[in-house]
Amino acid sequence: MNTETDDEGTRRENIHPGLMVDVILKRDQATGKLTRGVVRDILTNSPVHPRGIKVRLKDGQVGRVRAIVKQPSGRPGT
Repeated sequence: MNTETDDEGTRRENIHPGLMVDVILKRDQATGKLTRGVVRDILTNSPVHPRGIKVRLKDGQVGRVRAIVKQPSGRPGT
């Protein structure tokens, strides 16, 4: 799997439920550790956010999108 990091995670239009993403959780901001998961809900209302769109993952964790994970087919998510 590849990740797309060219600021796709800062634009709400690129994020949707079911998409696999790498997020940074609030507790991991100091270390930069990323957590991979599938988007359940989009929490940011604005169309763009410079630190990444805030999402809730299917496992309930909340973080800001740093990268969209590309599936082997070359398409994002699912």
